[in-house]
Amino acid sequence: MSTCVDLNCDMGESFAAWRMGDDLAMLDIVTTANIACGFHAGDPMVMHETLSQARERGVQVGAHPSFMDLVGFGRRRIEGESLADLEKQLIYQIGAIRTMAEVVGHPIRHVKTHGALGNMAAEDREMSLAVSRAIAAVDPGLIHLAMPGMQTSLAAQELGLRVGNEVFADRAYADNGNLLSRKLPGAVIHDPEMAADRVLRMIEEQAVTTVSGKRIALAIDSVCVHGDTPGAVEMAAVLRRRLETAGIEIRPMADIVASRASSGIQQ
Repeated sequence: MSTCVDLNCDMGESFAAWRMGDDLAMLDIVTTANIACGFHAGDPMVMHETLSQARERGVQVGAHPSFMDLVGFGRRRIEGESLADLEKQLIYQIGAIRTMAEVVGHPIRHVKTHGALGNMAAEDREMSLAVSRAIAAVDPGLIHLAMPGMQTSLAAQELGLRVGNEVFADRAYADNGNLLSRKLPGAVIHDPEMAADRVLRMIEEQAVTTVSGKRIALAIDSVCVHGDTPGAVEMAAVLRRRLETAGIEIRPMADIVASRASSGIQQ
């Protein structure tokens, strides 16, 4: 079984008077935070506050950009988007939170795409290349946190970016290795103990099992719990306790990726 893994959470997803998730409680559990950049959620005040609270707790941070979709929380598939325009939108988002993070004194270490953008890019080579080009344009030293084996991971490696390999505690997998659509039954897992059982099995086997029972081998650096899922804090707490009980060290994702690179281990 792997001796260390990161726990990450998508957060900073409140906007103006609209509140989403319990970020402060989650920051006491996770080791990496993916912070919304304003296009699906988040605003300058929320970004600054989330970055500041993460800095105080020693939680590493990254950008969590999306399609331009505040109304749909970034979970609507946007078809026909110009890839050149998408690339500019991503540069804008990553650049905004990168500058805010520098002001706070807690620089971002990675980028993880949100929602429909992440799911679509995982299966679309040209879109995934646009995502990787945007990351590299802002800072080629940033890690791309992505699902291993999918187009996003492959494109990042092709363009010379470091990759963090991510699995999901609270989501089911389709047979192509992507996340099962939220529109389908069983796509979102709400039971904390069930989620922890799944993650422990993933880490032990270095593989995920899809809804049909197909086993897909992969490397695992980080485990995600979505901050907007009901009961997310309880799930993250149970998951961390179960992992530590199993003897697995919880470390920030960027540290794990850096350690892997220094050891000459392939992504």
